[in-house]
Amino acid sequence: MKIRNSAKAMIIQDDYVLLTKNEDHDGYFYLFPGGGQEHGETLQQTLIRECREEVGKKVDVQDLRHLREYIGKHHEHASFDADVHQIEFYFACSIIGDEEKPSNPDSHQIGIEWIHKDQLPTIRLYPKALAAHVLQAAETVIYLGDVN
Repeated sequence: MKIRNSAKAMIIQDDYVLLTKNEDHDGYFYLFPGGGQEHGETLQQTLIRECREEVGKKVDVQDLRHLREYIGKHHEHASFDADVHQIEFYFACSIIGDEEKPSNPDSHQIGIEWIHKDQLPTIRLYPKALAAHVLQAAETVIYLGDVN
């Protein structure tokens, strides 16, 4: 099993978090923008590219906030994610520049949405464990472990 690196953006403005809105057979779910690191890219370059593709925004990548492992066979989506082992790096980001249209959204993505941080525990957010950290406005880097 190959381990994949992924860079994720935590874009928070005025207590609202920018998330991608996705849909599957169970309904809507939300993800932090970002995706897989390509060979030769830094994590910051990955995040800048992924935010343009998924949310149509140019971002300034700031501090690393959280580190999450996702080992699919340990979680609710093991039926289709059993071979996934991903390390996710969550960076604080801010939007810079003008808005653009997303150029390459993910396959389940149907849009983007600003969600108030108080609503995070009430939506289907992945990883779920990050909702509490966003609500607490944690400033330190936290290793979250293998959570979903």
